[in-house]
Amino acid sequence: MHVISRKRLKEAAARHPGLETALDAWFRIAKKAAWQNLMDVRRTFANADAVDKCTVFNIKGNKHRLITEINYSISVCPSGMC
Repeated sequence: MHVISRKRLKEAAARHPGLETALDAWFRIAKKAAWQNLMDVRRTFANADAVDKCTVFNIKGNKHRLITEINYSISVCPSGMC
């Protein structure tokens, strides 16, 4: 998956002490993912939920939420070798 703005994750971590490790872990996992649908996401993040066009991830034991938009129709090669 291509994460458009890691900068936004870093900004959130700067505003919320203790969030950096959790957001960094999410980023590293998501960056390597090749999710095709919500069920694929839930194999990695069991508590991910669909809300309208967004996928919502619980961060740090549900203390924070990361709201994303995942375009499943774009084929992504996690290794970058496709």
